[in-house]
Amino acid sequence: MRKVILVCSAGMSTSLLMTKMRDYATSVGYEMEVSAHPISEVTEVGESADIILLGPQIRFNLSKVQAMFPGKPVDSIPPTDYGMMDGENIVKLVQKMLDDKW
Repeated sequence: MRKVILVCSAGMSTSLLMTKMRDYATSVGYEMEVSAHPISEVTEVGESADIILLGPQIRFNLSKVQAMFPGKPVDSIPPTDYGMMDGENIVKLVQKMLDDKW
């Protein structure tokens, strides 16, 4: 099971996206756990994640978070997918970044 951490300013705006991602992953049988957190918690929650995705509104923190977790995939969520709350595309991004064959 993959563990995905979504990070935004306060952890609120990613909550809906988290639900959409869970729904899509369940519908295709992709085992993943996804949670949303504020950027202030990334040091505590990031270590246990397989992948960390930042909301577009905080992508200016990308290099800082990448430096905190050098052996882990860290990226920002594409603004279009985030704005549309496209859980399917973001799950597919996770699969691609983790090189999960699908």
